[in-house]
Amino acid sequence: MRIIIEGTVQGVGFRPMVQRVASSLGLRGRVWNDGSKVMIDVDDADALIEGIKRSLPPLAIIDRIEILDTPMPDCTSFSIVHSEHRSKGVSIPTDTAVCDECLKEIRSEGRRKGYAFTTCTNCGARFTLLSSLPYDRDNTAMAKFPMCDSCRREYADMADRRFHHQTICCPDCGPRYRIVDGNGSGIDGDPIPTFAKYMDSGRIGIAKSWGGMHICTVLENIDRLREWYGRKEKPFAVMVRDIDVAERYVELTSKERELLLSPNRPIVLVDKISEDICRGLAPGLDNVGIFLPYTGMQHILFDCLEHDALIMTSANLPGEPMVLEDDGIMSLGADVYLLHDQRIINRADDSVVRAYGDREQIIRKSRGYIPSYIKVDSKHSAVGVGAQENLTATIASDGRMYTTQHIGNGESFGVVDYLESATDSFIDLLGCRPEAITMDLHPGYVNRRYAKTLSERFGAKLIEVQHHWAHAASLMAENDVDDAVVIAVDGTGHGDDGQAWGGEVLHTTYDHYDRLAHLEYIPLIGSERALHDIRRLKFAIDEINGVDTGIVPEKDAQIMRKIIPNSIGSSSLGRILDALSYWLGVCDVRTYDGEPAMKMEPLLRRGTMLEGYETYTESDVIKTAHLFNDVSSEAKKEDVAYSIVRSIMDEMVNVACDDAQNRGIDAIGITGGVSYNGPITQMFENAVRARGMKPILHNKVPNGDGGISVGQAIIALRSLD
Repeated sequence: MRIIIEGTVQGVGFRPMVQRVASSLGLRGRVWNDGSKVMIDVDDADALIEGIKRSLPPLAIIDRIEILDTPMPDCTSFSIVHSEHRSKGVSIPTDTAVCDECLKEIRSEGRRKGYAFTTCTNCGARFTLLSSLPYDRDNTAMAKFPMCDSCRREYADMADRRFHHQTICCPDCGPRYRIVDGNGSGIDGDPIPTFAKYMDSGRIGIAKSWGGMHICTVLENIDRLREWYGRKEKPFAVMVRDIDVAERYVELTSKERELLLSPNRPIVLVDKISEDICRGLAPGLDNVGIFLPYTGMQHILFDCLEHDALIMTSANLPGEPMVLEDDGIMSLGADVYLLHDQRIINRADDSVVRAYGDREQIIRKSRGYIPSYIKVDSKHSAVGVGAQENLTATIASDGRMYTTQHIGNGESFGVVDYLESATDSFIDLLGCRPEAITMDLHPGYVNRRYAKTLSERFGAKLIEVQHHWAHAASLMAENDVDDAVVIAVDGTGHGDDGQAWGGEVLHTTYDHYDRLAHLEYIPLIGSERALHDIRRLKFAIDEINGVDTGIVPEKDAQIMRKIIPNSIGSSSLGRILDALSYWLGVCDVRTYDGEPAMKMEPLLRRGTMLEGYETYTESDVIKTAHLFNDVSSEAKKEDVAYSIVRSIMDEMVNVACDDAQNRGIDAIGITGGVSYNGPITQMFENAVRARGMKPILHNKVPNGDGGISVGQAIIALRSLD
């Protein structure tokens, strides 16, 4: 009999487990990898399957088992045989934190003492080291590191947890770290402990990890780091020694604690305990990104450090992807570099998440979360290439949708090249021949060229998908919904009327969408300039209201008034938050994407509802500009902020619920980058429940533009059905 098993079955010790189970049952046969599948010939399939289900490795997941009646080969025992390369697919788990057993070895007196690349079948880097399937050593970055005799004995020992561990290594045969100064000259001493001394002395360093490199320094060095790296206000993430240290810096809910300790080891956005402890890490925000060590090197580094926390942020040139190659990183001009000679095949930034109640909202989906998939009821194949910000691509094949790791913002050629290489890699791994390619409606997005190239390469249908329809479709896909009314709130998305959308109430299916209502258009004076010089947004609102607040000199005001009639209009809730942020003195100028709106969240958390902030819908337009009028000088700014945003959200929910009830739909969704804002999502959820309906929220797919490609891909699939 032949057994074919699909799922997460490579790189997790699945074949060794099968051999152990079969041998314990006295069965004859063989097991091997065929691309993404595990193939088994055995004389008693039922007995073996039952044994496999009882003995699954920790990271293994079985999606499908097929039994074929085929002749048994001539076997006298049960063995692991050479892999084949016929089938395609992705069957490996995500990169997971080094396990407790390996960490114990690193800290013990054995032969792997202090060895940063210590891993076993249950842990370690996989996706970042993988060039192709099946998951064999020759197809990983370990191909150039032949096993020594000691590792080979472990590899062949059925009782060892490194039995058939493809990236097994030790100090005698594996990769090694080295330390160099800013000129690239070698520094004497044990690399990781020496790097720790440089960190303790207040230097700025760069450390190479699994999926890329980190800029590192101690917290006391925050001012110098901001000046050196040119990041005036943007938040920095912090890696801390352990969970006990984390609780000295931040307040953790049970969900946040669970996320921090998970094998994925993401950066988790959590509330600060005090601004004194977290000084300068996230100016103007109540939360800070914090994460725990996940590689052997990071654990060794903290074992040697006097400090218990390090700022750690992705090392990249402005606007470019995280650097992978040693020679490319020297141009950043750090004081010291901790580098290794193991190739990083697949770049993977740290993932960023936040908890909303018992849900996980994914802001940046990358290391520890990729590869993963959403099941979809379609055998067609398609690719969505995403939008422009927080780029990802999604490849749909054989009933699954896989999303690439976080790519970045698509203005630079480096990011677009990265998008193409990551997408092509997934297409090859999956053996996908896409029948449709989807891209954003915005004519200026640079990844449209790549979409057209893919369409020509595969002879695939090319489809344009409106930005907020894609947002809504991504929410529907992960919640297994085919028909919904969705509120899509973000910064900007190109509308089919040529305006900049971002505060939309949509009735959506995978075939079409209806725009039920939208926020009032606010002119973007000077287009992109209004996104950075946010006083222009408040000036535009004042002009709508016929109010002269004198926020710009009269000479500039005259020029702006002439520009307004030809300006693109924005219905974006993100832009309303920007204008509020300026008006209430929270943020004058945007120095990073989303800054003014993000800095509104602390106000919204503290605010309460005031009377006199009602809004209304007129000809499918939800009025917003009038809410900026007649504010009492005695009102607290947090109450003003809360009242305006609450009024807008209540009206959007009422429009959505009215339409949903007419259609017999019992659930309302929210999506888009603004839905990361906890108070706004809570306003939405409360209003929906008050109408007796069910809120639909994100959990697996990013709320923001990182999820756009998922919506694009499923819309493409449905167009092929």
